[in-house]
Amino acid sequence: MAGPTLFIVATPIGNLQDITLRALETLRSVDIIAAEDTRHTLGLLNAHNISKRLISCRAANEANSAEGIVGLLAEGKSIAYCTDAGTPGLSDPGAVLVARVREAGYPVVPLPGPSALAALISVGGFGGRTATFDGFLSVKPGKRKKRVQELLQRQEAFILYESPFRIVKLLQAIADTEPERKVLVAREMTKSHEEFLSGTAAAILNDLATRSIIKGEFAVLVSGSASEIDEDIKD
Repeated sequence: MAGPTLFIVATPIGNLQDITLRALETLRSVDIIAAEDTRHTLGLLNAHNISKRLISCRAANEANSAEGIVGLLAEGKSIAYCTDAGTPGLSDPGAVLVARVREAGYPVVPLPGPSALAALISVGGFGGRTATFDGFLSVKPGKRKKRVQELLQRQEAFILYESPFRIVKLLQAIADTEPERKVLVAREMTKSHEEFLSGTAAAILNDLATRSIIKGEFAVLVSGSASEIDEDIKD
């Protein structure tokens, strides 16, 4: 492996087999693995029989950790960075680290792979050329509803992430404005209890609101306006 380099490694969003051969080779080859949660990443490494020194680099300590990682690179070490699931820097820590390492003059190499965003779009079937990713919305009801209304006014589809504690509130905010807008809700993607709910915002809201228990992580794809989809199909 050539010189001190930071590798940004995408890791499975659920199923531990969803990791690239290149990612496994890199994790085995680097000197050190930095992780959002060392315990979580250790589980992935154990599943693939990889033993490496682990250091922490999470949102709460990313700036300080970045300085330490730059120091390790200066010693000639090669380092891989993994977040808990998916692609670092995409609704995950990583941007601060990458910026600091590049500023220090060291190469940053991306290893593409799992992403809840890409996985959800791939099974959406809504058409359209573009999509807006807005991650997790504000936990404050007023701000959340205002942002949903802004997104619904745009022509392109949009993708949101949500917790089991607020998924019903999110769907309520969508249904209050456009109850017939097409929505695809994914729960626990790639895991043993994976579930996809497709239909109107009102119908999916009714389904989830009547459940006694809601568990898992959610990703929500909301279709763009009919005008954009029709135009895309005509072309």
